Amino acid sequence: MEKGLGKQGDEPWRVLEFYSGIGGMRYSLMKAGVNAKVVEAFDINDTANDVYQHNFGHRPYQGNIQSLTAADLDSYGADAWLLSPPCQPYTRQGLQKQSGDARAFSFLNILELIPHTSQPPIMLFVENVVGFETSDTHTKMIEILGRTNFITQEFILSPLQFGVPYSRPRYFCLAKRKPSTFQSQLFNNQLLQSPGPLFRHTNAEETVFCELDEPQESWDRMLESCEPIESFLEFKNCSDQSESNFVDTTTVSTDSDEVLDEGNEYCSGALISTLFH
Repeated sequence: MEKGLGKQGDEPWRVLEFYSGIGGMRYSLMKAGVNAKVVEAFDINDTANDVYQHNFGHRPYQGNIQSLTAADLDSYGADAWLLSPPCQPYTRQGLQKQSGDARAFSFLNILELIPHTSQPPIMLFVENVVGFETSDTHTKMIEILGRTNFITQEFILSPLQFGVPYSRPRYFCLAKRKPSTFQSQLFNNQLLQSPGPLFRHTNAEETVFCELDEPQESWDRMLESCEPIESFLEFKNCSDQSESNFVDTTTVSTDSDEVLDEGNEYCSGALISTLFH
């Protein structure tokens, strides 16, 4: 186990996974090599919970997260919360009602419970769509985290920046409660569009990382260095695929569900590793 990714004495971090879906956050936690135990996951969708149980042998708590109380959260003794709240209130194609959308209420409830817990988490990880960072929900989140002694580092990153041919960027927030600190404190309370700060313990000073606002030519060069999509896909019957059903897996994906969002799991894994250091 990499030093710094577990608690003292090899005791695992205790983690709560909100809006767990089929377990993308838990998978990223495992891929990051973090010595952690998901003590509970939460999702209201029965089908998602079926898949999660199949994947991890653990069925999430099924119910409305809005019903949770501060005492409920304290009972888990969790060190970290991973949250991937509904993105519909913030998508470009949606109504963009932000905190006025009923689907945002449960996340706001979780945030508002933090000051009332006797054992608040040491770390939080929040993932959402681009657009969340300009929402009133984001403003409320940053206000509550600041008031409860958290420092943040925020990112908008694309899987392309991690060598995955999948172009959709996502928003990520890392938060640590004082006296815990990030290794690279220079980036505290900033919104960044490059993964460079995540790799400052390597030779980041000598490495050029493409930022989201760079010219298309830079992204084209980055795409050329990516592995083909087929490297990230699993087929049950590869040998049964006929030429007539052949899918070109060498090009970039934008919104295809066939990628199973694995590209964003690469982003999440790198960020989660940074959070638990």
